[in-house]
Amino acid sequence: MINSNSGFWRRAAVALAVSVTGLTLSAVNADEPTWAAGGGRLEVTSTTFTENGPLPDAVIYNYLANGLNICTANGAAGGDHSPELQWSHVPHNTRSFVVVLYDTTAAFTHWGIYNVAADVRELPEGAGAADSKYGGQINNDFGDPNYDGPCPPAGVAPDAHHYVFTVYALDTQIKVSSLANFPANAETLYHALIRAGRDGHILASGSLATYYSATPPSG
Repeated sequence: MINSNSGFWRRAAVALAVSVTGLTLSAVNADEPTWAAGGGRLEVTSTTFTENGPLPDAVIYNYLANGLNICTANGAAGGDHSPELQWSHVPHNTRSFVVVLYDTTAAFTHWGIYNVAADVRELPEGAGAADSKYGGQINNDFGDPNYDGPCPPAGVAPDAHHYVFTVYALDTQIKVSSLANFPANAETLYHALIRAGRDGHILASGSLATYYSATPPSG
């Protein structure tokens, strides 16, 4: 389900953002696509989960095989709903937000929603549903135009994948290229963020990270 070329492209994009445009990475590691030209820090929290805490089944992808969900360690059904997210310390001249869920372990984008209104400080649970009223959504790396939750392959090292929800505050709305036969995807969104960072339009960013594993515990 993962395009083997996607990780290479995203690492190249991050390198380009740093070496050519001189942006500041506010990333957990070099594979995470978070650029913040202004250096401001948003505080991102969630009532659905805590940083580095367990993710509930409600936000996990649901992929059934023989009646069991392969995305959870015990086979429980996943709700596949985006979690509640909220943010504060927003710069006064913010005009829009972008929210991304990125698996840094697999270089896999699960969600991207952009041009979220400037007065929004919270996305409720399920805001990443198809046809969301909160903003435009890219096709994620599953190929779906909405949120799809974590589903790390069980029994494949590393067992636990690192997931990062990142919120960007911009002083403009972004244009994400999209054609009828080539809908907006992760690459087009990251290109738009690189352009925005290069031109000084990213005012602040903040992240909320956690780990998740679908591998049953040994013993």
